[in-house]
Amino acid sequence: MRPEKTKEEVRVDRAMHFRRSVQRRRSERDLQAMAVDFPEVDGHPNRLPFEGCLTLVDIPSDKAPSGAQGHRVVLTKQAAELALPSLLGMAVDYKAGWDGHDARQKCGIITSAHLVGSRLLVGGFLFARDYPEMEARVSGAGTEINTVMGMSYELADAHVADMRDTVWRLTRATFTGAAILLREKAAYRATSFRVSRRGDHRQTRAAVTKRDVPMDDRKTEEGNGR
Repeated sequence: MRPEKTKEEVRVDRAMHFRRSVQRRRSERDLQAMAVDFPEVDGHPNRLPFEGCLTLVDIPSDKAPSGAQGHRVVLTKQAAELALPSLLGMAVDYKAGWDGHDARQKCGIITSAHLVGSRLLVGGFLFARDYPEMEARVSGAGTEINTVMGMSYELADAHVADMRDTVWRLTRATFTGAAILLREKAAYRATSFRVSRRGDHRQTRAAVTKRDVPMDDRKTEEGNGR
C-alpha cells in the first residue's frame, strides 16, 4: 500500500501538471499561427501585400486536385498544423488563363499562415514590379475581384491513409507553394484571394503574432510511407 502523499508532494505534482498543461497549450498555439518577420519598407514598388484562404481542413475538396488520380481529398487539421512551417517562405505562382498551376511562374512569397476554424489563411507579398500584369488582374475589378479569385496548395511527400478510399485522407504532407487562380478552377471553391492595402498587411501580421490559439502532389504515398 502506497503511503499518502504529503501536502508538499501534492503541491509539487499540481505545479508540474500545470506547467505541462501550459507548455502543451503554447505548443498548440505555435502550430496554429506562424509568420516570418520582414522589415517594413514604405512604398516598396515590388511588394504588394495579399491575403487569402489557401484551403479548408477536415473537409473534402469539391473536386479532385491535380495529382490525386481523380480522387477528392481531405487535408486533416493535424497534417495542416504540422505542415504550417513548410508554408513560410514558399512562393505563390500563377498560370496564363488563371486556371491552374505553373511552379516556374513564381510571382510572390508567403510570409504568414494560420488556422481559423477550418480555414487555412495565408498572407504575403506579390512581386508587383516584376509582374505588372498580375497586379492589374488581381486589383482591377474592385470588390468584385474578391469573389472571383482563389488559391490552391502545392504539396510534396503527401501521405494518404488508404489509397483504396474514394476520398483520400491526407495525414502528412509538406507545402511547396501555392497557386493563385480562378476560384471556380480550384479544388476547393471556398478559397479566396485578395490584394490588401499595405496597412492591412501590417495589421494582419500583428493579429497572427498575437493569436492565442493544386494538390500539385508530385509524390503520393500509401500505408506507412516514408
